[in-house]
Amino acid sequence: MSPFVLRIDAMATTTATNDESIVEECPECESTTAHDVSVQILTESADSENAAYSREPYRVSVCQTCGTEERIRMNNA
Repeated sequence: MSPFVLRIDAMATTTATNDESIVEECPECESTTAHDVSVQILTESADSENAAYSREPYRVSVCQTCGTEERIRMNNA
């Protein structure tokens, strides 16, 4: 089952490219590059019995240049 993906276009950046990608700093490229940014609901528990109750929202950013993916948990409860 694939996670729910919500496309966002204005989170933590001020510049977008022509293809609506978010421009932000990439630690691997060591420069500002275009990124695909989404909010995904991810399961944190490997235990299948509790998996339905352990889903949390994450901001997922993937560099279009090198493919590096960063995940930041949005709910630090």
